[in-house]
Amino acid sequence: MLLAIEGIDGAGKGTLCRELLTCAKTAGVSAAALSFPRYEETQFSELIGRYLRGEMGAIDQVPVRYAALLYGGDRFESRDRLLALVTDHDLVILDRYVASNIAYNAAKVPGHEQADLITWIDQLEFGMFDLPRPDLTLLLATSTALADRLVGEKAARSYTDQTRDMHEANRGYLDQVAYVYGQLAAAGGDSWLTVDPTDSSGNLRPPDDIAAGIWLHPRLAGLGHIRST
Repeated sequence: MLLAIEGIDGAGKGTLCRELLTCAKTAGVSAAALSFPRYEETQFSELIGRYLRGEMGAIDQVPVRYAALLYGGDRFESRDRLLALVTDHDLVILDRYVASNIAYNAAKVPGHEQADLITWIDQLEFGMFDLPRPDLTLLLATSTALADRLVGEKAARSYTDQTRDMHEANRGYLDQVAYVYGQLAAAGGDSWLTVDPTDSSGNLRPPDDIAAGIWLHPRLAGLGHIRST
């Protein structure tokens, strides 16, 4: 099974990925994880780092399809590794996948141009690059305000020495990204699962609690059943 975790910067995707790996281990399910972009591991990731540092221009100055090609190319370079993980494990968890490319780039263009761009990126990655489609995409619907605080608590990243990269520093842009994610989830039906990581008071729930709830999803819980038979 291929599970993609999506959400804006600071949503908590990496933490959730680790917690879900723990759930899989407890259930006796063979699992692995892969994070995109593959910083310091692909040639395209070097260009992505330059883009996020603003070396290619501001968000609205870099051609949208060029930016999409960078992220798609990073995954294409990683395709063999991804396919090997899918072959060798019951569950592969992805910290960002194709939906990130769609959401972050569709958020840059007017609404009437989004459908064509979404189709173009979908055909680029799943068609031309022949990447596997995820069985389930999980949207971690963290608010931009909370995500911004969590970004400030992140450890140093290899691709930038700044606290926030070009995307993370632009709250208005991330609001648009979050909106596009919501549209994708609504259109995705049963292939998407939207999770609110906060409690009734708006506080972030413990990551292990969030993961335990997600693990009850039939597609994930069923992995443990299959493994035990």
